[in-house]
Amino acid sequence: MAFEVVNLKERIGSEIRADVDALLTPEVAAEVRRLLIARGVLVFRGLHLTDEQQVTLAQLLGSVREEGEKGIFKITLDKSANDRADYLKGSFNWHLDGTHDEVPVFASLLTGRKLSAVGGQTEFANSYQAYEELPQAMKDRIADLKGVHSVEVSMRRGGVEPTEQNLRYWRSLPDKTHNLVWTHQSGRKSLVIGCHASHVAGMDRAEGEALLQELLAWATQPKFVYRHEWTVGDLLIWDNTGVLHRAEPYPLDSGRMMHRTTLLGEEAFA
Repeated sequence: MAFEVVNLKERIGSEIRADVDALLTPEVAAEVRRLLIARGVLVFRGLHLTDEQQVTLAQLLGSVREEGEKGIFKITLDKSANDRADYLKGSFNWHLDGTHDEVPVFASLLTGRKLSAVGGQTEFANSYQAYEELPQAMKDRIADLKGVHSVEVSMRRGGVEPTEQNLRYWRSLPDKTHNLVWTHQSGRKSLVIGCHASHVAGMDRAEGEALLQELLAWATQPKFVYRHEWTVGDLLIWDNTGVLHRAEPYPLDSGRMMHRTTLLGEEAFA
């Protein structure tokens, strides 16, 4: 099979059709990384990578974060397979991964192993392009503003129960303040927003919350969003530095199981 690329939306998302053996070569993986940065989300339908192949591909794209079992973290609401399954409810809201860190993760690879009969679709919003198309007046307004990001706020918004144990853990993770507009080393700019953005530093609380909601609504309008309908064996890779994502809610007992590999961040928020 030749290496083929089909754009899924004008502003975000491309499907890649290629043989597994070809994908696991440095030359093709380099092209995959280039496309990932350019398009935000890459879709490989029915690829059926093994866990080992998924980690191998990830290693060709960047540095793999040690998590789960040999680089594979199981995304499921089944508490027998994930002892922090409740926290995944937070993933039903738009978010970036790692806003409580100085250096957020670069990208994630996700393979569908078992799907829910209802819900579970995943949506991605291109925050690079959303910033690019903002009216100039809004760009000027937010140029020097900073957002405050809170684990507790994101968990509460996700409906995670604020037990004494949970609150103690959430509050052990200090809030992080990042520029609303992240100017990357490449020169591209993206919006650092999501359910974890609680308020705007130095701004009236209600005014800041309204601004954050306005920006989130702008960035997640249909023209900036790709929505993926999963089939078993699909692989998705997305650039976490400029793409918001969320999963559509699904029943807690559905057995939905996704295998994730995460690439370490390469650039600090700035």
